[in-house]
Amino acid sequence: QVQLVESGGGLVQAGGSLRLSCAASGHPLNSATMGWFRQTPEKEREFVASITWTSVTSAADSVKGRFTISRDNAKKTVYLQMNSLKPEDTAVYYCAARTGTFPYTTPADYNYWGQGTQVTVSS
Repeated sequence: QVQLVESGGGLVQAGGSLRLSCAASGHPLNSATMGWFRQTPEKEREFVASITWTSVTSAADSVKGRFTISRDNAKKTVYLQMNSLKPEDTAVYYCAARTGTFPYTTPADYNYWGQGTQVTVSS
């Protein structure tokens, strides 16, 4: 059974930083592409960043230069370092996984999802 557990969300002021973590179990993470997505009540789930098992990355234009995705295969954990946060970054952030070698960018590409962690950025 694949399980993805996100942590690290919280409340931060605009301009601040947070680091999200996603711990995977029951999945051969070393051969998986991992992604971060986010969702608000007003919007559909949107792509944030992804990383292949060889650490090829992709990121949404809205977060390039501010967010960095990375992974530690030994710890079966993927991270999302978020700097220079803005109020519009407020959302529930979800971790996702799938097998494959491409930094997939759409929710439909992913098979496994975590429960999400809330990130709130105050102005």
